[in-house]
Amino acid sequence: MEALQGSFALWSLFASAFVSATLAPGGSEAVLAYLVHQARHEPLILLGTATLGNTLGAVTTWLLGWLAAWRYPAERPAADPRRQRAVAAVRRHGVYLLLLSWLPVVGDGFCFAAGWLRLPFWRCLPAMALGKGLRYAAIVYAFL
Repeated sequence: MEALQGSFALWSLFASAFVSATLAPGGSEAVLAYLVHQARHEPLILLGTATLGNTLGAVTTWLLGWLAAWRYPAERPAADPRRQRAVAAVRRHGVYLLLLSWLPVVGDGFCFAAGWLRLPFWRCLPAMALGKGLRYAAIVYAFL
């Protein structure tokens, strides 16, 4: 892991966090923990990089949901039971549920459902960023 130095490390963290927040699997927590433990970077820079990457990945997932609503309107029920549960939860709790967008598996579904249900983007963005930032702050704190 010696290659994870300098700006390459930050770009790797950003990319890992971005991919982790889309519908693709990823493990940005391990990358962040490793970089914090190595103490070669300022912890706040690592926290900001991970949070930004993960939030932009969640925005991408929200946009995919928003685009999917053109082809599959929210009035039509989702075939996948997991999506049905995510949509029901987002309808019930709205933007506040996106504070939990950091959760594995269901968090991505919440972001997708929020876009699909056309929840207001400028209200969704701070909720997604705050939830993701707090999760990464806990990881940074744990590995200092």
